[in-house]
Amino acid sequence: MTTIEHTVDVAVPVRTAYNQWTQFTEFPEFMEGVDQVDQLSDTRTHWKTSIAGIKREFDAEITDQRPDERIAWQSVGEPHQAGVVAFRFLDPTHTRVALRMIFAPEGIVEKAGDKTNLIEHRVKGDLDRFKKFIEQRGTESGGWRGTV
Repeated sequence: MTTIEHTVDVAVPVRTAYNQWTQFTEFPEFMEGVDQVDQLSDTRTHWKTSIAGIKREFDAEITDQRPDERIAWQSVGEPHQAGVVAFRFLDPTHTRVALRMIFAPEGIVEKAGDKTNLIEHRVKGDLDRFKKFIEQRGTESGGWRGTV
């Protein structure tokens, strides 16, 4: 198993950052290699990805969700992955977004990407693109405030 952690500070209030992160169908706009995310229910999403020429589809289940604090998930079946994104109030207009992801690389391409830190760089890039995405918008496109 591999663990990746990355943090980014965004210039929006915590509520705005959190609400935007709940808009899973918009993840392809800032996550490289994510082609589509469908919201199947309040707690389940279906992902279509294409990374390094490998296309995958899988479901993920939200296991813990607390508005303005955190969202935790784990994959259903393979590929094996889990993670949590936490939102920390810095001041009324700034939020720290911290992502921790655990996954099991599968196949030679993913294992090579893991050893060369390619996946870690991709996650960092995704968070940096989220920062740009939400700061340019200035407001969230929606939000789900439920608790899991």
